[in-house]
Amino acid sequence: MSSDPFDGRPGGFEYSTKGALTDFTTMFAGVLMLVSASFEILQGLSAIANDDLYAAGSDYLYKLDMTVWGWVHLVVGVLSAAVAIGILAGQAWAWLCGIIVVSLSMLTNFAALPHYPLWSLVVIAFDALIIWALCLQLGHKRP
Repeated sequence: MSSDPFDGRPGGFEYSTKGALTDFTTMFAGVLMLVSASFEILQGLSAIANDDLYAAGSDYLYKLDMTVWGWVHLVVGVLSAAVAIGILAGQAWAWLCGIIVVSLSMLTNFAALPHYPLWSLVVIAFDALIIWALCLQLGHKRP
């Protein structure tokens, strides 16, 4: 007999309303993280392909080569996609890794605000929602 109270028996955590809400927010975070990763990858590829596109008219504290910055976005996007797949697969390690990778995404988009402000703000907002959903999952205490 299993000593785990959450082993799938009726009335356990997975059949509760809190369990359903937690599962939904985890899936929400995973899907939103895939969308955000796609944005990061597109951002990175466009900066790598045409670095003049983003460099025009920017006099900003963070003077960065846009091709290098494109590679940073591309790497963060690929990492985000890999962790999102882990979240959607239900891997517990992916929750904390997701918070870390999404925090990096927020920082890279903050530094890129003067080059493409609206796009960066959208990705930062998505990242904030992802962090909220993952923190809800991590902070949830099962009965």
